[in-house]
Amino acid sequence: MPAATSVSERPAAIRVDLGAIFVSMELSRSKWLITSLSPGGGEKMSKHVVAGGDLAGLLDLFAALQAKAQARTGHSYRTIVLQEAGLDGFWIHRALEKEGIESHVVDPASITTSRRKKRAKTDRIDGEALVRTLLAYKRGEPRVCSMVRPPSPEEEDRRRLVRERKALITERVRHSNRIKGLLFAQGISKYEPLRRDRRARLAALRTGDGRELPAHLKAQISRELDRLELLLEQLKAVEAERDALLAQEQVHANAPAGMLLKLKGIGPSSPPSSGRRACSATTTTDASSRPTPAWRRPLGRAARSTASKASPRPAILGCASPSSS
Repeated sequence: MPAATSVSERPAAIRVDLGAIFVSMELSRSKWLITSLSPGGGEKMSKHVVAGGDLAGLLDLFAALQAKAQARTGHSYRTIVLQEAGLDGFWIHRALEKEGIESHVVDPASITTSRRKKRAKTDRIDGEALVRTLLAYKRGEPRVCSMVRPPSPEEEDRRRLVRERKALITERVRHSNRIKGLLFAQGISKYEPLRRDRRARLAALRTGDGRELPAHLKAQISRELDRLELLLEQLKAVEAERDALLAQEQVHANAPAGMLLKLKGIGPSSPPSSGRRACSATTTTDASSRPTPAWRRPLGRAARSTASKASPRPAILGCASPSSS
């Protein structure tokens, strides 16, 4: 009869024959929680705290983790880092890549979680889940998560025009509705704050019972019009910058913005933000292998599943044998 397997010989819950140091980062304003799984340390994950924004302290921590792993195993290891896309942007990712550290940014909504029952959610648990997700991703398991492609600083800056214009339009609508609401309470429903003669029409308005507008109400609406006119000036400046950017791109025959403007239903507000994503695919001679433009791709779960299946990854990355020091 075969002998029972000892506790030390049982397979580990986490793969421990690692070829790299796997690190996850939970970022906040006050502190960064660093969770790491290093070669030679077994299944136990280490937890470290770095002050928020302390990039030098983060790099020193990575160097200390590499030194400990080399002391335990006698080999040198590279560091692979994962963080969630969020309010911190991509500056940490760019700084790590500049230091030669492999860095990934994951869409937090794409990480699979258990739906059987309500689960505890803390930075410690989330950090460990991110490390396990990174391990599975580097092993090449399909549909583990969706990695974000961080834009370059130039691409990120180009998108600000459209985003600022959208925010200004939202604020313009808010001020217009506030003015209309104040006047509607007085029985006035045909005043349009966006007309050029808004000041003259405001002075001539009468309430539903024939009175002039109360003094404080007229002063409040006048101040609202001051804010609205400032928004209109800022909106005009943003649109002028956008038009200048489009004019520069239209000089090139195959510029993404110029190609999009030739399509019906797409105006000048769309190309600065979507031009590079929609027209970045290279043209091939084989019609069957030609990439589908972004605006014709299916949406929803089917699109995410197709994208994850089509993204090539090596079978195992970061879990190979370490390089000698």
